[in-house]
Amino acid sequence: MASSDRTLRAFIGYDMKRALNVVLGDLGIVLAGFGLRMTTYSTLVVIRDNPGLRQTRLAEILMIERPNLVLILDDLEEAELVTRIRAPDDRRAYELTATPKGKRLCEQATAAVNGHDTRMTRGLSDEEVAALHRALRQIELNGRTSDDPSEIPRP
Repeated sequence: MASSDRTLRAFIGYDMKRALNVVLGDLGIVLAGFGLRMTTYSTLVVIRDNPGLRQTRLAEILMIERPNLVLILDDLEEAELVTRIRAPDDRRAYELTATPKGKRLCEQATAAVNGHDTRMTRGLSDEEVAALHRALRQIELNGRTSDDPSEIPRP
């Protein structure tokens, strides 16, 4: 008798995990071509999109523990993709900015990630992709607590 995960396939979380494993595997390959990982890419994108962003706020947006974020920022700074400058109004805080090199790499990597997204959603209509985004954001909202500081675009 063949083994089956039929019982598990009835759960949204299990299907999400299976899909996420495939998505992350492909994304890892795509980003490796740019010398990035999912965490370094995500961090670079948010910094590029929000020049002068403080480390504390970045940690909230990405839902990353501050000590882990410091290691990611060390990698990005060492690669000359971002700069950390002490905030003029708070010597304990750092403001983050993407360097010109970081902006170029981010643009190139984002184009490749768009291709990855297209591959992962092949066979879905634009309406189905939009519905998937709405559904995933609603699931995320359902699992959040009211004191969670990060933002989720409403479905």
